[in-house]
Order: sequence, then C-alpha cells, then structure tokens
Amino acid sequence: MLIFVTNIGAQTKKVRLSIIDVAGNLQLTKDAIEAFKLAHPDLVEDIEYLKATAPELPAKIKAQQMAGNVTTTMVLTGYDAMASGLEMGLWENIYPTYKQYFPGLETKYLPGAKAAFDLFQGYGIVVVYCPGGPMFTYNPEKLKKVPQTAEELLEWAKANPGKFMYARPANSGPGRCLLQGLPYILGDKDPKNPKTWDKTWAYLKELDKYIDYYPTGTAITFRALAEGSVYIIASHLGWDMNQRILGVIPQTFKGFFLKNTTWVTDAHFMCMPKGLDENRKKATLQLMAWLLRPEMQALTYDNGYFYPGPAIKNVPLSKAPAEIQEKIKSAMRKEYEDAIRKFPSTTQLGAKELVEAFDMWDRLVGSKVK
Repeated sequence: MLIFVTNIGAQTKKVRLSIIDVAGNLQLTKDAIEAFKLAHPDLVEDIEYLKATAPELPAKIKAQQMAGNVTTTMVLTGYDAMASGLEMGLWENIYPTYKQYFPGLETKYLPGAKAAFDLFQGYGIVVVYCPGGPMFTYNPEKLKKVPQTAEELLEWAKANPGKFMYARPANSGPGRCLLQGLPYILGDKDPKNPKTWDKTWAYLKELDKYIDYYPTGTAITFRALAEGSVYIIASHLGWDMNQRILGVIPQTFKGFFLKNTTWVTDAHFMCMPKGLDENRKKATLQLMAWLLRPEMQALTYDNGYFYPGPAIKNVPLSKAPAEIQEKIKSAMRKEYEDAIRKFPSTTQLGAKELVEAFDMWDRLVGSKVK
C-alpha cells in the first residue's frame, strides 16, 4: 500500500500556513486539512483560509513574489489558475523535485487524474478528480422535450430567449467543460486547438443572441435555475449532484447530455508558490502528502460537489463516512452512471491552449459577462 510521507526533514519552528481556494475545493478538503493541523501540533501553528476567483489569483501571487513577501503557502485551483499561473511562472515544481514526499504517486492515480497531472509537468498535484461535463441541468416542469443534439439546444434557446445560461468559462467548471466539450459534439477539426474551433465559435456566437448575460460563477446559474428565471443551465456531474444534495435545486430537477458527448474531465490541483522559506515549504509538502492518504481521499466524496472526488485508486464510496455514503446514494442517477460508462473521456486543454481558449471566448463571446 502506498504511504505518502508526512514527516520528512526536521522543522526548526512551527509555521503559519495560508491557503487560497479558487475552486471551491475546501468543501472537499477542509476537514482533512484540519485533521492535519491536529495531528501535527509541533509543525503547524495555525492555518488561514482565503477565497478568491481564478482570474484574480495570479496577480495576487505575482504581487507577493515581486514584493519578496510570499504569504500564500498553498493554492487550491482548477485548470484555470493552474494554467495561467504556470504560464506566468508562479508555481514551484513539486514533482519530481520533491518526489520523496510522494513515493509511487504516478502509479496510484486514477487514469483520469494521472492524465490531468501529466498536463502540468508536476507543477500541480491533483487532489480530486471528476468525470466533469459537459452536461445540462434543467427544470422538468419547464422543459417537456429534452434537446438531443447541439442543434436542438440552439433551436430551443432561440424559441425561449433568456432561459438558457452558462457562466464565464474562465470562472466556472461547467462553463469550461461546455467550451471544451463543444468541439467534440460539433465535430471541429482539432478539439485540442481553440484556433481551429470554427464550428464551436460560430455556435457560441449564435447562442449568445439568446442569452441575457454570463455570470462570473457557477453558483449564480444554479440559483437562477432554482428561482425559475432560467430553465436550462450548463452543468457538471459534481455540481448537479451537490446542488441537489444541498437543496439549492429540487431533487426533481434532472440532467441531460447531447449526442456525441465526450467527457471533459475535471480535476483540482494543489500548487505551491515560488518564494517560500524552507520551513513553510516542508510543512506545505507534508500537508499535500497528507491529503493524498486514502482515508483523507475518502472524505472528498463529501456532498457530491466533485463526484466521485478521490484522485487515488482503491478509495471506494464504502470507505467514506456513513452520512456521506447516504447523501451520494440519494443523488446519483442511473442515467449518470450510464453516461460515465458510455461516453469517452479526455483531459482539458494544456496550459497554453486553455489560456488561449479563455481569451478567445472573452473576445468573441463574452461581452455580456456580469
């Protein structure tokens, strides 16, 4: 069995850790982080938790580095700030530079998590994994005939202006999955190169005519769905389950997939900014290793936000606390399990291409971002 090392090197003093979350990841990992603090009173003085948006994060970290005062010890992020931060040279290489903290890591990742890890050359450690999207969550009282194809969705949006919504891709996992999933659904030449997405950009520009605005976060889209101001939203397996478990939307709300869907898998990463002193660096690496332990990974099933959650093999739902198991079982649907088995999957874009795709969406489509 793999043991992630959490006691390499001697600490000369206790440290204060500061964690910035730009992915909503703390709802999956905060209990495990607090457990690390309790288990290492000689190592950790305190842990500070901060939240920010992915687009604003790189500038915050860069400002700390330029001032020679890096206060952030770990970043929890999705592909967005992982990619933009790597492009800006903000992150420490963690693996293989500090591979002694993560023995056998590459062999223990689930295949999808390993593929996400490989995209960023060891500058981010994958901590949770989800099949992702694109999928759509809808109110069945308002949508009687579910679109089967991208063309049918566009026709529905045209007939029901203002009733379909998705969030800005640079701020939203479901928005990001929709953006990267459409090239597969529509048959673009090279789904990994946004410059070749002629069909996707044309589709999104046409769809834009029937969308009132683009929120800067996914939660706003689910609230709009719950309130009835929209009837269909771009979604994501984990978000769909989580919002029903939490009661944001009714359990009766459903999800659907379009013909030719490919899962654009999702992952959250742990990054470490350059510029930390050795004591905080060692403590941060030990925390990362702790969060990859099977018993800590089992907690990431949580309320379904990133279903399933664990990035490491051999962490079934049965290893999660009983109350988590019951919540997940109540929210999972057979059609979702069928879709996981049925549809092929792919990673999200690499760092350069993802930044480029966000920029193109902002320029070509995103004039109505709020």
